[in-house]
Amino acid sequence: MLKESFLKYLLLERNYSKQTVACYGADIAAFEEYFKSVDETLDFTNVDGDLVRSWVLKLMENGYESASVNRKLSSLRAFYRYLLRKGEVTADPTLKVIGPKRKKPLPVFVKEADMNRLLDSTDLGSGFKGVRDRMILEMFYETGMRVSELIGLADADVDFFASTIKVTGKRNKQRLIPFGEELKEDMRNYLSVRDEHCAEGCEAFFVQENGRKMTRAAVYVLVRRNLSKVVTLKKRSPHVLRHSFATSMLNNHAGLEAVKELLGHESLKTTEIYTHTTFEELKKVYEQAHPRA
Repeated sequence: MLKESFLKYLLLERNYSKQTVACYGADIAAFEEYFKSVDETLDFTNVDGDLVRSWVLKLMENGYESASVNRKLSSLRAFYRYLLRKGEVTADPTLKVIGPKRKKPLPVFVKEADMNRLLDSTDLGSGFKGVRDRMILEMFYETGMRVSELIGLADADVDFFASTIKVTGKRNKQRLIPFGEELKEDMRNYLSVRDEHCAEGCEAFFVQENGRKMTRAAVYVLVRRNLSKVVTLKKRSPHVLRHSFATSMLNNHAGLEAVKELLGHESLKTTEIYTHTTFEELKKVYEQAHPRA
């Protein structure tokens, strides 16, 4: 009866969808089934925190992901907050129960060989559009900049004499990114084609065919389309190229602090996730190459 009252409250007073209410109901029913299997005399009003913890452990032993366990625990917390307000219980057994930490997924990246194939031997189209698309892919991969930083680039931000690009990152923080001779030559070639294409002037460093500044959506579309030519990754976004830049730098012995500065990260902890990525690659190489792996 308590469960039914709670679900009715979610549906009629909180305006939750029927699907959401059904999920809450299933989670609470699963907990009830568990504590009844432990002791038939138990009900929602007399379970304790230890029983909730043992249920959480049981879920994890049964192979539930951290996100699923935390969702079920969240449903139970909401249920007991409701029971407290109604005076049905005097204490919340979920109060001091801590759910499992969610594992952060490793960044998705494109391998160096695939990026070389994309930039050096893949047909990306002809004319202004083809040159621009290649330049954008190369810029992402060779500088690690964010999509917002790339879109916001102006001609004045590129210093060919000092070989640096000034980008404006999160919270309007600016940083300088160095570039090499190959990128310098390719940028000059792109600017020559771009200026010839839009003789009346361009709004930004990277522009659409009408001379207007590139939009985030347009960049996403061209990156996804062109990455599809060399990889079958589910994620094929500009951020994947940023991940690819960081991973390639670390794989080629760049210091973690240097990569942090190039990416514009606030904390070294954010950059450290790429060390896990490179270690995963080392594990794969070991497993494939060692006869007793």
